[in-house]
Order: sequence, then structure tokens, then C-alpha cells
Amino acid sequence: MAALALGLSLRLASLPLPGHDDVITWKIWSFAATTDVTGMYGVGGSPPERGIVRWGERWSTVDYPPFFLFEYAVVGWVYKQLYPQYPNGLPLLIALKLPVLTAGAALTWLLFSTVRRVCGRVEPARGAALGYWLNPATIFGGEMLGYVDPLLTLPSVAGLVLAWHGKRYWAGVAVGVAVMTKPQAMLIGPVVMWSLWRTVGVTGLAHAGAAFAVTTLAILTPFALRGALSNMWLAFGSFYERRDTMSAFAANVGWLINWSLRSWFGVPELGWRAFLQVVPRPLAITRFQELGYPNPRPIGAALVATCLLWAVWVVRHARDLGTIAALGAFTVHAFFVLNVGMHESHQLLEIPLLVLAASLRPDLRAPAVAVSTIVTLNINTYYGIGLGWGWAVPRSITGVDLIVALAIANVVTLVWLAVRLASPRQQDPDQPWST
Repeated sequence: MAALALGLSLRLASLPLPGHDDVITWKIWSFAATTDVTGMYGVGGSPPERGIVRWGERWSTVDYPPFFLFEYAVVGWVYKQLYPQYPNGLPLLIALKLPVLTAGAALTWLLFSTVRRVCGRVEPARGAALGYWLNPATIFGGEMLGYVDPLLTLPSVAGLVLAWHGKRYWAGVAVGVAVMTKPQAMLIGPVVMWSLWRTVGVTGLAHAGAAFAVTTLAILTPFALRGALSNMWLAFGSFYERRDTMSAFAANVGWLINWSLRSWFGVPELGWRAFLQVVPRPLAITRFQELGYPNPRPIGAALVATCLLWAVWVVRHARDLGTIAALGAFTVHAFFVLNVGMHESHQLLEIPLLVLAASLRPDLRAPAVAVSTIVTLNINTYYGIGLGWGWAVPRSITGVDLIVALAIANVVTLVWLAVRLASPRQQDPDQPWST
């Protein structure tokens, strides 16, 4: 209870911090959602037109799925009842972060109750709960900087747990909600499908698919009735346009390519010291191709698919939840490390999956600590503790760019996870956590 209270105190204390760039976007969206949520993507047009939402002099376009908009329509409506003028002050900032705090608390409870039910003992369950609640990656990647990823990790992890228990319909509903919250939730799909196939067979998998389809259709129906579906697809397509980058400060292979190319071009002027410079900005994929290199998108997708197929094959006989959760964490890790266009926060989905796996398989605890450290530093190095507040670890502290060092560590950890996944060891989950 003392540890839970400490985590709550840290999270509450971080609510007034300004967060990262997108917090301003959440403010605009929450206001617009109170008046016309189904029109936020735009309505009609030939060709379809992108909607523009406004809040005072600020404006934005919308590119998140509709369930997220519904969630923040509720936040905006409540705030508007208390503050009819919708002022841009501390209460609004805290209101926008409260759903993140609520989702994190619910996920902490889910991890605790799941592990206790699986093990029949309380100590591993406490390790799972505190491994998430006190994890600096989930604090920086949650209430402190205003990332909304807990809103997708909660239904994603719930969907995986429900699938493992054979709750086919609820698993489909949970994954549908997750995907309609943020697109990254699609990464949980393969492991949920595999788990359902192992527990309830093809028929159960079909039932879950039907529940997923009904859930997504129910969420999309208000936009379809408004005539805004084509505008929504146009908005989702902007993800591809905006991610014209090898890596948006994400510690992955794309950033290593960015660093190696920029350093190599600087060798004639700086010599070997060119490799010690902090990388100034991301490298655009279009520029990468202009230099004569192939499009990295299909290459990254092929590498991720290969990793996933290999991982499913090596754990094909496993039925324990620890290994299944590890498969989910490995999927997210491979996607983040080997794909392009990743942002620094896109690895956050891996944290609760790896914490769940590590609570049931102690051989995964060291990789869980490593990934948590990488994610924390990757986020902190870019944003500190909030815009304008500083307290970021200097990127030159490791000699080379810190994000480069973290990217190398992430690649090594991918191999480490693969080895552990291929060689499961049954150990007592009551064994204390070690760092």
C-alpha cells in the first residue's frame, strides 16, 4: 500500500506539468468534440475534405480513431460544465491527464488480479502491479508528459488476458476498442488471435472476430450516418504522409541509419569525431531515397513479419500466459526497433506486456528492466519532464548521441528477448525481482 501511495503521489504531482507538444492538440480536440464530434474529420466533399477543428485562435486537423474522440468528448463536456468559457488553464491540463491516470490505475489492478489468479499467490501479483505503477517509463509516458498510450494499453492487455481465458467475445470487444483508440493497438492482434486459436479453436476465433467487427462498426456508425467515413479514411491516411522519416527520435534502427549517414557525410570535415556529434534532426525517407537507397518501408515490414512468424513458431506449443505475453512484448519490440516512422513513445505498449510476462517468468525480469530503462531515457532525452521545464538527460552524456546508444541497446535487447523466448525456463514466480 505504501508503494502504491508513492506511485499515486508521483503521478498526481506530475499532473500540473505542461506535457509534450500533443497536449495542445488534445485541448483543441476536447473542445471541438463537445460541439460536433462526428464532424471532426470533416464531412463529405468530392474529393473528401479534411476537417479543421478550432479552439479560439488555435486550430488542428484530426487523425486519431473515433473512440479516442468519444473519450475526450466526455472530458471536454465535463470541463465545459465547470468552466463554460473553456479557459486554457491548469484545470484543463489536469482534466486532460485524468483519463490517463485512471487507465493506468485500472491497468495496475488488471495486472495484479490476473497474476494472482494465474499463480494463486499474491507476491508475484504485487510484483506485476508495482512493476507497472512505479515504472518510470509509465510515469514519463503517462501523466508527466501527457501521452495517452495508457488508453490503448489497457484494452490491449485486457484483450490478451481475456483471450487467454477463452473469453472470445469480450476479447474481440476489447481489441476493437483498443484499435479504435490508437492504431498501434493492431500490434496486439496477432498474439490475441494466436492465443484464441490455442484456447478455443477456429470457431472461437471466428466468434472473437465477429465481436471485433461489431464493436468497430458500432463505433464507426455515428460517423457513417453523418457521411464522414471517407473523410475519416483520408485522415487516417495522413499517418503515412506525416511519417516521412526514418525515425522521429525513436531509439531504433532508423535512428542508427540516420546517425551513420549524417556522420559519414561529416567525416571529410570532422574526421572520426563526426560520429560523436548529437544527431540534429530526423532523416526523411524521401531524402534517403534521393541519395540512392531503397524505400525502407517494405524492408522494415518484411523484417517485422519475419520476426513475428519466427516467434509464433518457437512458442507454438506454449500455453502459459507468461510466454504468450512475452510474445506480445516481442512483437511490439520488433515493430518499434525494425520499422520506420516510429516516435519515441511507440514502445510504451511493450511495457505492461513485458511486466506481465516477467511476473510469470522470472527469466524475463532483466529484459523488462532493460526495456523500461531504454523507454524512460528515450522519452526523457527528448522532452525532459515537460515543455520548457528541462531536466532531460544530456544527449552527449554517453560520448555518442544518447539516442544512438539507446538504439544499439534496443537492438541487443531484441536479440536477448528472442533468445529468452526460444528457451523458456520455468522458475518460481515468487523469486524476488532483481535489477
